[in-house]
Amino acid sequence: MKKDFYEILGITKSASPEEIKKAYRKKAIEFHPDKNPGNAEAEENFKLCAEAYEVLSDPNKKAKYDQYGHQAFDGSGGFGGGGMNMDDIFSQFGDIFGGAFGGSGFGGFGGNSGGQRRVKGSNLRIKVKLTLEEVANGVEKKVKVKRKVQAPGVRYKTCSACNGQGQVLRVTNTILGRMQTATTCPTCGGAGQSIESKPANADAQGMILEDETVSIKIPAGVVDGMQLKVSSKGNDAPGNGIAGDLIVAIEELEHEFLKREGENLHYDLYISYPEAALGVSKEIEAVNGKVRIKLEEGIQSGKILRLKGKGIPSLNSYGSGDLLVHVNVWTPKTLNKEQRQFFEKSLTDDNFIPHPEKSDKSFFEKVKDMFS
Repeated sequence: MKKDFYEILGITKSASPEEIKKAYRKKAIEFHPDKNPGNAEAEENFKLCAEAYEVLSDPNKKAKYDQYGHQAFDGSGGFGGGGMNMDDIFSQFGDIFGGAFGGSGFGGFGGNSGGQRRVKGSNLRIKVKLTLEEVANGVEKKVKVKRKVQAPGVRYKTCSACNGQGQVLRVTNTILGRMQTATTCPTCGGAGQSIESKPANADAQGMILEDETVSIKIPAGVVDGMQLKVSSKGNDAPGNGIAGDLIVAIEELEHEFLKREGENLHYDLYISYPEAALGVSKEIEAVNGKVRIKLEEGIQSGKILRLKGKGIPSLNSYGSGDLLVHVNVWTPKTLNKEQRQFFEKSLTDDNFIPHPEKSDKSFFEKVKDMFS
């Protein structure tokens, strides 16, 4: 089980953005690879701290994490907030430790240990439509993606402007003395390499478009508008760069009979006067097939039956919601002569006169119970 992000940074859920940044800065210095050479545990903690900061520093991601936990991002298919590499992490440092360190390190530490920063390719975005049944049970979708990949036969050479570092150093004089800053090389765009030769069908960066079928495992319980991430299935980067990610936006299709409300489902069941008076067994729709329920005789219109665990599974695996069946007694709009005579006689029959009991809840009480 993944460790809680707040626990990793040593903060509480009420921590302010500045407190989150300060906590990450402290942890990053503590576990930085240059301070702990060859220490695999420190490097793993360094990555965990970066992953925690990536989520908690973003208000939208933080809100999703607070509501759904880790599965809001990584689900069960290897996509999500995790999987950060060292280049992703060091790219955060320009904001955390100031531009004076060029986004590659801080203080006396080398950040990328003097090595070349690897450029990351651009992300791709797609929308995946899911039925309510797919949302409830989880599903694996195969989608065709048109992504940029390095063309066969393309050759790169070390960028002469930055000597393969992807960055150029600039020294400026300030009132505090000489200050050195690192910026992305304008010649190679940070790749550290430039094209030596390329096929005729490749673009200026040595890329071609290629169709690829990507398998996406979507966990049960996702919600409309949620975004999942499939690592390294975006566009390739030139040279020895790393591929971007595929961002998958979830769109939930409307169900013919069931209405979703969080993890609960609602179903409108219509029955006739005779069925309400005599009682009846009915088969209704559920996300995992049909369910048969028994209605007692004399059931009242507006009664809500709660079927435990027949709703949508929790994204955090905390069980499932319920299926709420709303009973509606259907009033016929037209009557034949015989039916009309029956109801006219019933008008004075005491058995047909409403006698609500204390146990018969009002509409507002039913709504209150429904949301409790």
